[in-house]
Amino acid sequence: MDPTAKDEMEPSLPPGSSCPGSEWPEQERAEQLARGAALKWASGIFYRPEQLARLGQYRSREVQRTCSLEARIKSVVQSYLEGVKTGVWQLAQALEAVQGAREALGQAHGLLRGMAKAAQNLEPLREQVVQHKQLQALSQLLPRLRAVPAAVVHTQALIDAHRLLEAYVGLRELEQLQEETWASLGGLELPVFEGLGPLAEALGQAVEAAVGAAGQLAREDPALLVAAVRVAEVEAGRTTPLEQAPRDWRQRCLRALEEGLERVHFGTPLLPGPGALAGWLEALRVALPAELATAEALIAPCCPPHYKVVRLWARTLHGGLRRCLQQFLEGPELGAADAFTLLHWALHVYLGPEMMGSLELGPEADVSQLEPLLTLENIEQLEATFVSKVRASVVQWLQKALDGEVAEWGREQEPDTDPSGFYHSPMPAIVLQILEENIRVTSLVSQSLQRRVHGMALSELGAFLRSFNDALIRFSRDHLRGEAVVPHYVSYLLAALNHQSALSSSVSVLQPEGVVSGALAPVEAALDELQRRICRLVLEALLLELQPLFAALPSRHWLSSPELLNNVCERTARFCRNFWRVRNPAFQVLLAEAERTVVLQYLCALMQGRLVCRGADERNQAAERMQQDATQLRDLFLDLGLEESVHCAPVLLTLRKLLNLHDPTMLGLEVASLRQQFPDVSEEHISALLDLRGDVSREQRLAALSSLQDGPQPSPRAGRRALFSLVPAPTPSPSSCLFSGSCA
Repeated sequence: MDPTAKDEMEPSLPPGSSCPGSEWPEQERAEQLARGAALKWASGIFYRPEQLARLGQYRSREVQRTCSLEARIKSVVQSYLEGVKTGVWQLAQALEAVQGAREALGQAHGLLRGMAKAAQNLEPLREQVVQHKQLQALSQLLPRLRAVPAAVVHTQALIDAHRLLEAYVGLRELEQLQEETWASLGGLELPVFEGLGPLAEALGQAVEAAVGAAGQLAREDPALLVAAVRVAEVEAGRTTPLEQAPRDWRQRCLRALEEGLERVHFGTPLLPGPGALAGWLEALRVALPAELATAEALIAPCCPPHYKVVRLWARTLHGGLRRCLQQFLEGPELGAADAFTLLHWALHVYLGPEMMGSLELGPEADVSQLEPLLTLENIEQLEATFVSKVRASVVQWLQKALDGEVAEWGREQEPDTDPSGFYHSPMPAIVLQILEENIRVTSLVSQSLQRRVHGMALSELGAFLRSFNDALIRFSRDHLRGEAVVPHYVSYLLAALNHQSALSSSVSVLQPEGVVSGALAPVEAALDELQRRICRLVLEALLLELQPLFAALPSRHWLSSPELLNNVCERTARFCRNFWRVRNPAFQVLLAEAERTVVLQYLCALMQGRLVCRGADERNQAAERMQQDATQLRDLFLDLGLEESVHCAPVLLTLRKLLNLHDPTMLGLEVASLRQQFPDVSEEHISALLDLRGDVSREQRLAALSSLQDGPQPSPRAGRRALFSLVPAPTPSPSSCLFSGSCA
């Protein structure tokens, strides 16, 4: 592109324009950007030579566009100048209006200053006008004001005469006169009205006192009760002036109803003393339903429906009784009877059909949804108190019963018997009756109390059985030592065994419904121990009589004569002659133990090594004697009443076979058979029996004893009792000691 064309393309400034310079930097920058954009556009359009032919057309188009833009700019500038001219004119008009208002305000300020001075001059006149109005109003009210003191006295007389409605009307007239005077005198209080405050308070107290005696007035003077309630309701519906404090007579009446009701039934002088709780609760049982019936029939018609008199009565009586019981429980600890009575009354009688749950009372008297009379802590406290007191009483009674029974043991006469001839004493019945009655009566209160007393009863019964056991031990010790010889020692032991049987057979009466069956297990175990103790004491007495007789057995005299065992049977029969006075099953147990004791003494005598057979004849005699002894013992105890299935005497027949065996080489079989029947037989016992034979060599003894270990193990048999293990094993002599076995 040639320079001439380039110059022609650059836009030219209009005449008279100059470079903005530093005065308009934004305009200068915009102009530079515009020039750059134009140059860039032109260089792009006329980059090729064939486009230069259209240069004229582009120039004329740009000239037209420039002219159009200049025309639009001129129009905008002219419109702007016209708006500025209008604004300048409006500002001039506003300036003139402000200057006029300023002048008017100055004039008004001057006028106000003049009026203030005039008002100050008129102030004394205004005060005189006010005083004139007050004097005028006072002169008009003066006749009525003169009557105010007399009206106050008259109203007080009406209050004293219990004419409450008339008194309230008089009070309201006086108060209206006071309000009128106050308004007329501009809030000035006159001394003549100073008695209205105490008068209103006296009327309020009279209304409160009348409502507080609602129960009595409803029967004697219901009109007075209605008047008091109407006064309270009218006062509650009255709009109280701002300058007067509101008199909340309705709430005072409701409080008076509650306080009067509580004062009648739960006042401090009415609280029961020690031992009088049952009578007090019985009186409440009669009085509270009667009070609710009175409230529904007499008091409720005298009061507005929104008072809900029956519900108020029920809640007040319930709350007062609850607080009274709480106060009562905070005092001295109750006795067992009072604690039981209170628990039963609060949990059952109070809400029962005899009292608050009566069908004659309406639903408004329902107190079942209110707080219970006794909290869980109160119930826990009363139950613990009852159990503690009953425990002390039970311990005392049981000890007294035990002392009485122990005192009977030293009598010269035999124990008392029942019509069937069994030894009898009222002690078991007394013990069980004491415990059973305490358990049964607690079922009237609650299961928790019954469980507590049941546990206490079983605990004390266990302690009683232990004390009974200890008393028997002391009784036996003193008798055997000779410190207190008892003529009928064994008979009283047998009577004690009957006591144990009676307790054992009747202890189930102490098991209430709902208690786990295993609760009696400790008591049953104590009863079993007591039975074993009594049997042991009886058998010890039997042993004292039999041991001197068994000291001569076995012997040569025993081989040739039945006299020794006859003496044993005679002594045993005489000792057991009163066993029939023991009731079953203790009778069978005692007889079985006696027979077992005799057999054990017989075995102990055999094991002592007092006799060694000199030959086959003596062995045959010993075997024959043992057979006769076994038969004699069996017949003795069958005659006494022992069942044959529990006899221990057949062991003598088994030992007889061991003595009567002619071939010593067959001893091993007999020993094995003996082991099968009596697993507790030991090598020492076998050795003692072999010594009794007197013909067993060392090798035969060894073979016989080895059969105890080599033979088949004995089969377990239900009901099998130990026998040989209770027989002391004799100490073997050195000549018969073996190299194998326990001695070795």
